[in-house]
Amino acid sequence: MSGHSKWSNIKHKKEKSDAQKAKIFTKLGREIAVAAKSGGADPEVNSRLKDVIAKAKAANMPNENINRCIKKAAGEQNMDNFEDIQYEGYGPSGVAVIVRALTDNRNRTAGDMRHYFDKFGGNLGQTGSVGWMFDEKGIIIINREGLDEDTVMMDALDCGAGDFNAEEDIFEISTEPNELGKVRDALEAKGYSFASADVEMIPQNTIQLTDEHDILMMEKLIEALEDNDDVQEVFHNWEE
Repeated sequence: MSGHSKWSNIKHKKEKSDAQKAKIFTKLGREIAVAAKSGGADPEVNSRLKDVIAKAKAANMPNENINRCIKKAAGEQNMDNFEDIQYEGYGPSGVAVIVRALTDNRNRTAGDMRHYFDKFGGNLGQTGSVGWMFDEKGIIIINREGLDEDTVMMDALDCGAGDFNAEEDIFEISTEPNELGKVRDALEAKGYSFASADVEMIPQNTIQLTDEHDILMMEKLIEALEDNDDVQEVFHNWEE
């Protein structure tokens, strides 16, 4: 396993202010509502909704917020207008960037993406321009504290995980994208809770930035992208 996930970003997000947490919850709420609108309000028969709910719980989104979003979706006609779009481009010094967005206005979001990439020393590319540099994987993160490495590894493999990686403060479990839900549910049945459980784009190779200006511009690009209301996920191959 590459060992390169967005765990450092996840830890950073957990330390954000209440206002920033509210923005994250708003984005998750939109994703929950769209999933419920498209596939029904029962997560046991709507696998996409089940996955998003698990993602929201890992982000510490309260159950009442989750349930409110599902109920709201039943009466929200405009949820049909949202579409998933993936943007690809390059940041400073050729860092590959993938942005997953959920938008009801493709022109607005594309304009925003182009503006951010141009402003912070990169350029927005065509679909597929950098996607080939990444592998799509299900990534489950479990906090290491109080857990035995060998036990977690055996449980993960017994539950169908493809790979296991122990880091300083977390265990990182990888699956095939379509196996994420099954492995997550099996581990949950064994009593595990998750810091994160989501399908991610894992870079095949990473880039180190040495120029301070490039590092600053890359940080600003990621911050601007993540702050955009339409952006759900940002992946890159910068070795932070």
